Amino acid sequence: MTNSVIDIRDLTFTYRGASRPALQNVSYRHHPGEFIAIMGPTGAGKSTFCRCLNGLIPAFTKGTLIGEMTVMGEPVDPRSVYRTAQRIGLVFQDFEAQLFSTNVELEVAFTLENFAVSPTEMRPRVDQALKRVGLTGFGARDPSTLSGGEKQRLAIASVLAGGPSVLVMDEPTTDLDPIGKRDIFALCAALRNEIKGIVLVEHETEHVILADRLVIVSDGRIVRSGPPSDTLVDPEFLEGLGVRPLQTTVLLRKLGLPSESLGVEDTAEAVRRAGWRAAPPPAPQATPVSTFEPIIEINGLTHRYAGGGTAVSDVSLTLHRGEFVAVVGQNGCGKTTLVKHFNALHLPSKGSVKVLGKDTRDWALPELGRHVGYVFQNPDHQIFADTVGEEVAFSPKNYGFSTDEIDGRVRHALEIVGLAGRENDDPFALTKGERQQLALASVLATTPVILVLDEPTTGLDYHGQTAILNLVRKLNRTGVTVIMVTHTMWVVAEYAERCIVMQGGHVVLDGDVYACFRDPGLLASLALQAPEVVRIGRLLGVEARSVEELVSRLEK
Repeated sequence: MTNSVIDIRDLTFTYRGASRPALQNVSYRHHPGEFIAIMGPTGAGKSTFCRCLNGLIPAFTKGTLIGEMTVMGEPVDPRSVYRTAQRIGLVFQDFEAQLFSTNVELEVAFTLENFAVSPTEMRPRVDQALKRVGLTGFGARDPSTLSGGEKQRLAIASVLAGGPSVLVMDEPTTDLDPIGKRDIFALCAALRNEIKGIVLVEHETEHVILADRLVIVSDGRIVRSGPPSDTLVDPEFLEGLGVRPLQTTVLLRKLGLPSESLGVEDTAEAVRRAGWRAAPPPAPQATPVSTFEPIIEINGLTHRYAGGGTAVSDVSLTLHRGEFVAVVGQNGCGKTTLVKHFNALHLPSKGSVKVLGKDTRDWALPELGRHVGYVFQNPDHQIFADTVGEEVAFSPKNYGFSTDEIDGRVRHALEIVGLAGRENDDPFALTKGERQQLALASVLATTPVILVLDEPTTGLDYHGQTAILNLVRKLNRTGVTVIMVTHTMWVVAEYAERCIVMQGGHVVLDGDVYACFRDPGLLASLALQAPEVVRIGRLLGVEARSVEELVSRLEK
């Protein structure tokens, strides 16, 4: 035990009132300097494990805890959470619940005040923490005015400032742009030499290659543990657990090659060595003139927030009925501000937005909301009812549907998002991914003609992501116009047809999805990165958006 930073033996935890354990006979040893990534499906016990590490379970979350746990060779005392929190810092999955101060600097300083850090030492530690997460210059900002990704960075900074021996982060990259995700993993790698351990829960696989060890959790148990080079080479095993496999390994399996290469360049070279090459391109097809009717018309849109900050500047766009549009860009570039104009949650400071031919200033907000369904980035911003059924029924009731029709709409909406039979559940007892599904169901119950989704895959495992995305694509194919804000570039590649890229409140690129990925230098300058398969295809001289498409464009 003396050689371990954390040592856990046969840990089992059952939440109060639960019929089965959330963790079952978990044994885990964390060696000094290790960077551990944890993956697994929604509900596998990952967050429960994190809360056990810093003593929140069982001190604040009640239940039955069995087993042994030591930190720095000392048994964890649930009566002394303060001492454990000094040694093991936790960034919550619901990071917004961790923020409450009136400006960014005070948020970071709060941790230091609790640990009785002297004022002279406090300033450099606050500045260093903000610098590490890319928030230098944000000190005077109100946290409520930050984008989702910026709030996530702030939550990480507030924990880092406390100087924990072990940093535990529960899905810290969910609302970060691709370069922001890369930076967090690079930070973790750099911190190896400064602190005694890092534990990071993650849903996306590409960056966990940087970890020393990958732990796969399912049904409250550790089912696999080892270097990423060993644990990520079996795509069928991972997908069966709800973990998205690396596109590199999926491609190699489909080409009948051993799944030994995890990196993009190594995979492209393995494909070349096996004799695969780009097939002749298909005959070009004439691009038909669009017959889509305009459904959203944006002309010279500028939006300024109170206090003078301009989030969107002189944007003009036309979106057409039936399109599937992705809106992408780095954190804070104005994506969410832009799409909130589509249902009049925001009104233009300058310019105009027309929906279905009518200026949003002239729409009655409830009536516009019936036509434009909006699923928020954080589902808790739109959930308020006592039960799941009441939440989904709220809008149809407001629009005067009959009782029978309301019941039918509720059943249908819950069925298509995978929450059938949960009508009597408490919405706030659901996982974050399930709350995301509920928020979508409450919007679908009004059968909107335009569906706006702000980061719809946040907090979902791979099965949950593909279920939501396939549902959205199905709705799109029935004629619903889909506008999706996302940082997840494989989602853009595989589901969207048009991509709008924003930077600093401006639209800097607008075209089909292939065009979005053609200039890697431009993407990098915008804190974006093409998915693995797009980059592999580029190295092989093939333009492809998915593994299946790339395979179809190769020959021997």
